Amino acid sequence: MADDSNQQPAPNPVGSGPSSEKWAEKQVALRVLVYVFVTHAFAGFIWLLFYIGDHANK
Repeated sequence: MADDSNQQPAPNPVGSGPSSEKWAEKQVALRVLVYVFVTHAFAGFIWLLFYIGDHANK
């Protein structure tokens, strides 16, 4: 067998390491914030349609 004890480990690929984990956490938090905002905006729009429809012929 070949002696592999003097070989250096391969460098980390781009996007790995502790900084990428923090960035991934930030991406998840941003995605959740956007989903919550969009869901509430859509629900508010649906509520507005029902409100306008209810008061259209009064």
